[in-house]
Amino acid sequence: MRFETPLTPARLIKRYKRFLSDAALESGEQVTVVCPNTGSMMGLAEPGFMVYLSRSANPARKYAWTWEATEQPDVGLVGVNTGLANRLAEEAISSGLLPTLAGYSSIRREVKYGENSRIDFLLESHGRPPCYVEVKSVTLFRSPELAEFPDCVTARGAKHLLELARMAESGARSVMIYLIQNPAARRFALAGDLDRAYFTASGKARIAGVEAFAFACEVSEDGITPVREVEIVEQ
Repeated sequence: MRFETPLTPARLIKRYKRFLSDAALESGEQVTVVCPNTGSMMGLAEPGFMVYLSRSANPARKYAWTWEATEQPDVGLVGVNTGLANRLAEEAISSGLLPTLAGYSSIRREVKYGENSRIDFLLESHGRPPCYVEVKSVTLFRSPELAEFPDCVTARGAKHLLELARMAESGARSVMIYLIQNPAARRFALAGDLDRAYFTASGKARIAGVEAFAFACEVSEDGITPVREVEIVEQ
């Protein structure tokens, strides 16, 4: 996935109101930036960090700038835009980076299922059980080569796991993809100390037959590309 134009570097001044932040461009101009990430952004939102922004050409937008990535010390460039995770996961599936999900004849997005939920992708093919795929964007690095999820409590994430477990128990296939927006990751784990409920829900989902995979992405000022599967480990 390539950005329409290369990202613009800036220095983070502060993040506030969850969805907004202030940053200083290299020219010295201060701009208000949309922050497309509802998590805590632990380790990524420190004042003074180098951040990378995209600029919308849409004149109707109140805020033209969007925060896309952060340069995290000892880790490198980490993509922070969670809204890109589904697009990147679909790219990984379509390009064959996850062979176990190859061979489905159709892929549908945002399909209603379970109790008032929508699945990110529904893969279907004649003669095969439907495959429900949920995607989570991973941005947490508390050590350089270990990516973790979540970075804060996510009741919605736990709900998704339980929905996937129900689908697996009904005979469908259920898959969780953890999309890591950084190439340094060599391992992935659940951050049970940050959200025990999600950790517990994941264990129940695994027993029910939910599969899990993690992918690392190359991140640059020009774009983000899924590159390889990452080992999932216990903590």
